[in-house]
Amino acid sequence: MAEPFQIANIQATLAERLFPTVTVWNRLEGRPRTLAFDRALGAEVRDALWLLARQWQMGEFRGDDAGSPVLSRLHLENTRLTKYQAAEHPPEPFEQDVPLEAKVERRPLPFAFGAREIAFDLRLLMGRHWLKLIDGIGDYADEFRAAYEIEAPDPDSTNDADRVAHPEVWQTFAAVAGRRMDGGELYLHLKEDPTNRAYDGVAVDDGDKPALDDAADRFVAAFDRLFYQGAGAADDAWLPQRLEYAFSCSAPERQGEKLYVAEEYYHGHLDWYSVDVKPGGALDDVEGDDPAGLPATRTLGMIPTPVQFEGMPNTRWWTFEDGKTNFGDVDAATTDLAKLLFVEFGLVYANDWFLVPCTAPAGSVLTVRGLAVTNVFGERLWIEPAGSGVDDDWQRWSMFTVSVAGESDTLLADTSLLVPPTVPGMLEGDVAEEVYVVRDELANMVWGIETMVPLPSGGTKPGSEAAAETLAYFRAELERRLGEPPEPPPAAAPVRYRVMTSVPEHWIPFIPVHAEASDRDIVLQRAALPRTLTGDPDLTPAKVRPRTVLMREGLDRTPREGYKIHEQEATRAGVRITQSFQRTRWRDGRVILWLGVRKQTGRGPSSSGLAFDQLEVVPPRHES
Repeated sequence: MAEPFQIANIQATLAERLFPTVTVWNRLEGRPRTLAFDRALGAEVRDALWLLARQWQMGEFRGDDAGSPVLSRLHLENTRLTKYQAAEHPPEPFEQDVPLEAKVERRPLPFAFGAREIAFDLRLLMGRHWLKLIDGIGDYADEFRAAYEIEAPDPDSTNDADRVAHPEVWQTFAAVAGRRMDGGELYLHLKEDPTNRAYDGVAVDDGDKPALDDAADRFVAAFDRLFYQGAGAADDAWLPQRLEYAFSCSAPERQGEKLYVAEEYYHGHLDWYSVDVKPGGALDDVEGDDPAGLPATRTLGMIPTPVQFEGMPNTRWWTFEDGKTNFGDVDAATTDLAKLLFVEFGLVYANDWFLVPCTAPAGSVLTVRGLAVTNVFGERLWIEPAGSGVDDDWQRWSMFTVSVAGESDTLLADTSLLVPPTVPGMLEGDVAEEVYVVRDELANMVWGIETMVPLPSGGTKPGSEAAAETLAYFRAELERRLGEPPEPPPAAAPVRYRVMTSVPEHWIPFIPVHAEASDRDIVLQRAALPRTLTGDPDLTPAKVRPRTVLMREGLDRTPREGYKIHEQEATRAGVRITQSFQRTRWRDGRVILWLGVRKQTGRGPSSSGLAFDQLEVVPPRHES
């Protein structure tokens, strides 16, 4: 029997194709004839046709996206921000020489709470600076110390409780009272009226008055240059009822103007994404709103440059990557869309992106009308912005574009590029004030907890410590006036009735009230708790007032005003509000310092322990 796998005549079998599964392999192998491979590794090419065939083999001739661009002409329209409006205040010319963050966030420095002076660290610094300025004009140092004297607090007066109750504040006033000058009082006197003079109420020689006037001008200018605080409440963008900033700015166009609005800014970093375009909106005319220095339209010609990044895979055959980015080590799950898009961009579409540079000054608004691109085949294409169309279209793709304010699904997208005059980073000082706005479900109230409060000396202190020291002072003062309270009579019943429990003094209550012209909507109005002292014969105890600027809104005005916040601002998670100094360096080298507010998510609901109509068990008394 013949073996089925033995073939007698292999040539005839192959010719007649009797066994189709039989294949033939032929291997071409280079045989090294030398020990040096420098020439072989050099990849010398002498046959251009072979190189073209190799490129064809690797698919480098498959031009799915047509030819590469070699020339581009960019046609765009230019304008510049010329108007600025803080909240509901009148508009004013847009300042290009200060960061927009400082313009929006700046708040006036608090020098007093009503008639009570605070911030004595600044007041002492300003007084020292003034005495240095007038050194050499005349011997008027003692006269100015007497005219702007720092008075020592009275430990027996409850009006000076904020200065006596805290040891560090009392030590500061004991050290400087009668020895130093209150420079803040002089500064406020000069700013109150341009006709006021520094020597008002001070006996000086008439020949020294011009020199003192010049020193006063330099004194005010130095402080205004040190702290950027604007005109005070007249241009303050902070909205206390909403616990955030609000501002608007606009730029003129060929027809009308483009209005940018920011209704909820509190993040601390301002950029193009912080504002929205308001179609059809406009600000009132102000002087100097002409966008001088920028042409209305520009046409720029340039050569497109391929986008490159470190470790970018090279699609050419005879080049190698630098290996700084290892795409093979990218670990992405199916839900990591951003990471998958980046890998796809780097590996598939990296050579499809080109950069067309265009320099724009800060504070300008650029609208690209189109891009004329000429490719290697001589074709000229007109390309319009990719983000055109309806703003709410979920398939619209765009980058660095501003959203359109409005609820209509027919609003067209805004494809302009806003370049705001902002800074890349800032330094934030220590917290000067900190308030937590929390919900108290058990008491059906909202509280503003002052966790960090400013002291009259200029420092800060935890609100719980300051409240405890203040209450201890009033108790000691009451005991000093009335003596030690008598022993209470023995309890005749095992229980007692308590009208209301106590709450720490740094908890500021907000109660719900009806909003104006509404029977359903409510707002939260600031209230006040009485300072109850055991044995106090006064039937009308004093109200506990807030000690932070954030919670004292309206208290220091004449007449006093109430403070209300929107109910939706007090979320279940709570709100943390801080006020601190911000410092940055502007593009011209100037250092700009201002006082700003930040808002963050809180720490959840809290319980104050406030309760009414409580029946308490009286602990038994043990006779000694």
